[in-house]
Amino acid sequence: MSFKNNNSQEIDEKFAAFLTNSNAIRAVSSAVEGTIGPKGLDIMLVDRFGEVTITNDGVTILKLMDINHPAARMLINIAKAQQEEVGDGTTTATIMAGTMVSEGVNQIIRGVPVARVIEGIKYGVRRAQEILQSKSIPVKSIGDPALKNIAFIAGREHEDIAELVTQAAKLIGEEKLKEKNFKLRDIVMAREGAENEVFLGIIVDKEKVNKQMPGEINDVRVMVIDDALEPEQIEEEALGTEAGFARYLALKEEFKQNLKKLIDLKVNLILVGKGICDEAEEMLTDAGVLALERVSTRDLEKVAEHTGARIMKRMGLKKPVEEIRNYIGAAERAYEDEKLEHIRIEGGKGKPMATILVGAATAEIVGERERIAKDAASSLQAAVKGGVVPGGGAVEVAVARELEREREKIKGMASYGIDCVIAALKRPLAQIVYNAGFNPLEKLEEVIYTQAEKGSDVIGINCDTGELADMVQLGVIDPTLVKTHAVKAAGEIAQAILRIDTIIKKRDEGPAAKGPSESVAGMGEVDF
Repeated sequence: MSFKNNNSQEIDEKFAAFLTNSNAIRAVSSAVEGTIGPKGLDIMLVDRFGEVTITNDGVTILKLMDINHPAARMLINIAKAQQEEVGDGTTTATIMAGTMVSEGVNQIIRGVPVARVIEGIKYGVRRAQEILQSKSIPVKSIGDPALKNIAFIAGREHEDIAELVTQAAKLIGEEKLKEKNFKLRDIVMAREGAENEVFLGIIVDKEKVNKQMPGEINDVRVMVIDDALEPEQIEEEALGTEAGFARYLALKEEFKQNLKKLIDLKVNLILVGKGICDEAEEMLTDAGVLALERVSTRDLEKVAEHTGARIMKRMGLKKPVEEIRNYIGAAERAYEDEKLEHIRIEGGKGKPMATILVGAATAEIVGERERIAKDAASSLQAAVKGGVVPGGGAVEVAVARELEREREKIKGMASYGIDCVIAALKRPLAQIVYNAGFNPLEKLEEVIYTQAEKGSDVIGINCDTGELADMVQLGVIDPTLVKTHAVKAAGEIAQAILRIDTIIKKRDEGPAAKGPSESVAGMGEVDF
């Protein structure tokens, strides 16, 4: 690839790797920047079979984009990490990363040493995180009205979804939301034709094994078996011998006796990780047991946690009845929803668990409704854990203003790296304003001037009117954790990309190796 600009050919070659990677990052960033803010638009992604996904969700867009450039894939991996850590803010992180890399490359071309640019970015990112944290406003309680505003903003202004997520948070409680391994987004599911609902219990996406099994049971006694529910297998060769066949009959009889133990213990709901053999199905049906097969490991674990059951392997059924009794869980009610084709378990005697069921009118919007609700749930939980800050890009501008003051205290060329972070922090507000149909340069300067004049960090732009506004009073707030992780993610990708001085094609290490490595500094077209 040749880069034709005001630089000479020699400059082009010297900075080819930086420019190639910067172009790749910029291309990915451009693909998602139109989705940010209340006036952001959707993206349509089409695969080679014509399957269409329409979404406004940053991480979904990045994951589904057909991207071959290695630097661009690095950016996508960082965005995925952001999603995994806090569940939201991937678009902000991507936009800031694109700006940080572009500004860094510009500084390097101007003659600033790469090491000094990286040093400044590292310092600027660390200070930005500290400043953001200092501006955080703690959430008072699980009933704080700020939480619904958080869910409303992250849920792309879907009032019904914000209400569902807020209601679920109150049911679960603050202590559960602050648990390290609990993610509120994991209890969200959307279904075509369902009614919006939050309830204490869980849904298992399976139908009963046999239509003659009961569709509803009360005083539920649950057995969870992470295995197949069938007799132990014997090799075919062994079956051809008299001893082998006798062994086969003995195992079948033993299996029937083991099933009878469960029936005698009044177990009336059995969930199995693998298949259920015909004989077991018949016995359980006759006994009025509701059985589910091929249940995912994740669902088995959820059922066990909610009902207090202990997960058992098939071999565990050989244990004495009194020992098996200790593996049984309990719940108030389990029933089949024939319309939505799933089983609900409510009132478990183990840990309380809730489910957020989001309705969707058509199959085409089920996925997007679920993504929106998961983002809202993640943001609400992040707010409970780490507090909130003014949204709409206002707090980023406030942090940028403070970094500009600190820049003057930094000696040497590392200050140019801080400029990269400052530019990146201003970018979200500029893009939000642009997506709302206003002049981003004009509005950004208005916000900077007014924040400085009033000594206020909450001044931003009302995207409906284009006027200056207090973001907190408007209810436009964001979780602090989402912001700090976005800055961190953008800084990490910028540093990683700017450290790459040369791009070299690897030698094929397979049987069809083509020869020695070659320099391909211009290999970097972004292929979407």
